[in-house]
This record gives sequence, structure tokens and C-alpha cells, in this order.
Amino acid sequence: MTRVYMVRHGRAAAGWNVDPDPALDELGRSQALAVASQLSALGPLPVMSSPLLRCQQTAFPLATAWKQTVTIEPRVGEIPSPEGYSLETRVEWLREAMAGTWAEVAERSGSHYALYRDSIVSAVSKLQDDTVIFSHFIAINAVIGSVTGDDRVMSVSLDNCSVTIFETNNSGELSLVEIGGQDPNTLIR
Repeated sequence: MTRVYMVRHGRAAAGWNVDPDPALDELGRSQALAVASQLSALGPLPVMSSPLLRCQQTAFPLATAWKQTVTIEPRVGEIPSPEGYSLETRVEWLREAMAGTWAEVAERSGSHYALYRDSIVSAVSKLQDDTVIFSHFIAINAVIGSVTGDDRVMSVSLDNCSVTIFETNNSGELSLVEIGGQDPNTLIR
């Protein structure tokens, strides 16, 4: 069995309606240090991150402690906006998407959203070594939904720097070990 630890990034300095790739704010940097301390006894393990800055900055303390290079993996990145959406309209689209199912998002916004979800699940299920992945709220929800058979875009409200644990067997079948800490007030940041 391979264990995969998916960590939601620390709190970002700005929301999607302000900056498409914000850094971590002061609290987010503190959260990154705390999750590095929490996970440090597990490794060193490979460290993977979404291409976005907030995930890379969250990964940095753990990777540094383990003397690991962070592998950038686009497949665990943030859900893309539909064509023609501005920063101002992205948050509204996200809120609507998060209230629905993957089937509804694909119907309204394009079939590539099902491919986005399946690509994340594939990236996680094909790992052959225990790995820590720094990713995003919706990406982690996509994996949880796939494992539990839940088509909702958002089945759990994961807190910043929460750690969700999956296992994958030699056949690439994923199972959910533990859902990370949840925050009913989680914002899209």
C-alpha cells in the first residue's frame, strides 16, 4: 500500500477576484510551518505541489526540512475558470460550481471539467511511493468524491493546511484513510 497525504495550501493573501496566483499571507506561512512540523516524522518522502504559488510556498518548509525538491505537478492544480471569465466573475462561478455536482459543472461549463477531476484522481492513484501533495480545496474534494462515490464538487469543507490521507494498492485502487480538518467557514482563498 502507498500512502498519499494531500494537504490543502495555507491561507492565501488574496482571493480569486483579486489575484489569480496569490502568495500566502502571514497566517498561511504560519500554517505551512505547522503542517511541516506535523508531517516531518513521516519522511523524508517525495513532495509534490500544484504549480500555484500558495501551494509551493506551503510545501517549502516540509521540503526544506526533508532536503527534498518539490515536484511541480499540474494535474493536482486548481480548477480552471471557464473560457472568458474574468477575476471578478470567477468567484461567482466557483461558488455555483461548488454547490453542484461534477456532472452539472461539465454540462454548464464543458466536458473538460470531468477530465480535470479524472486527471487528479489518476495522478494520485498512480503514485508508487508514499508522497505528500500540496494542492487545492476542490482538487482534494475531487479525489474524496471519487473514492466515496460522491459526485458533488464539494463534499467536505477542508480547512487550510488540513491533511487528507489516501491509500492506493498495487492495482491503483484508492481508499480514503482520513479526511483532513474541516472548517464550515472556509472561504475561496
